[in-house]
Parts: sequence; structure tokens; C-alpha cells
Amino acid sequence: MAVLTRTKRLGRRFLREESGTATIEFVLLFPAIMWLFFSAIEVGVHMTRMVMLDRALDLNVRALRLGALDPATHDELKRRVCSDALIFKDCPNAVIIELIPISRDNWSLPSGGATCVDRSEEIDPAIEFTIGGENQIMLVRACAVLNPFFGASKLVMQMPLDDSGGVVITAASTFVNEP
Repeated sequence: MAVLTRTKRLGRRFLREESGTATIEFVLLFPAIMWLFFSAIEVGVHMTRMVMLDRALDLNVRALRLGALDPATHDELKRRVCSDALIFKDCPNAVIIELIPISRDNWSLPSGGATCVDRSEEIDPAIEFTIGGENQIMLVRACAVLNPFFGASKLVMQMPLDDSGGVVITAASTFVNEP
């Protein structure tokens, strides 16, 4: 009986003790606050990458539209987009650019999204890159597959990821070939 009374007394004293309560709050809240902090950084990096790809594509579509892209090839357009995108690591292997003519007869756009790099395969997917003729309406699509800034990107904003875990970023533009 004395052991039971003593155990009750120690239990009451333990429950009244308030030292260490801040540690418990810290242990519970710190992971959530750090996840929120890193998520904000990840979203910021993702948005910056999107803006830089869109900007680089727009700058070079202007050159393509005016006939200032010399030579007017897929590799040259990709090289110029990569040099203007600035913050893409291994850009030539991460970006694919499509140039597709739009028919003025039926105004049908290509089905599906932009073709992206398949990092699980050694061979790049086939893409369409047609310069088009005078007064031809053209659609330009760029797709970049980049590594996430932090590993927890799958949980942030439900970012589009490919099968290899890379973040998918796309940009598109249209123009009419000058005569």
C-alpha cells in the first residue's frame, strides 16, 4: 500500500512539473515550420524557373519570327534559349523545344502537352521542328525537366513531376512567320 501511495505522490508531482514544456512545443512545431519554410523556397525557385524559361522562349521566338535566328535549327534555338534561361543546370539535356505549324483551315492545335525529356531513357523523344512558310502560324513549346531544389517537392503545391522525380516546366508561344 505504501508503494502505491508513494507512486501516486510521484505521479502528481510529475504532472504538476512545468519544466521542459517549451521543449515539447519546439519539438512539435519545429518540423512543421521548417517544412513551411523550405516549401516557400521551393515554390520561389519553381516560379523563377518558370519565368526564366518563358522569358528565354519569348526572346528567341522574336528572333525566329523576324528571321534573325541563323541557322534556324532546333539546336540553335535550344542553345539560345538555354543561354537566356540562365539558371537551368544542364540545360541542353533538360530542355526540348517543339516548333509546330498551325493549319489555318481548321485551326487545330496539337493534342496533348509539350514533349518533355524522358530522363529514364537514353534516347530523346521524337519532336516536331518545322520552320514553316511565309505567313504560317507557328506554335513553339518548350519543356524542361529539372531536379527539384529540395527533395520534398512532391509534397509542395503538387508540382508536376515526371517518372524520374524531376519537376516539369513548360512554356509556349505563337507567332506568324514574316514574309
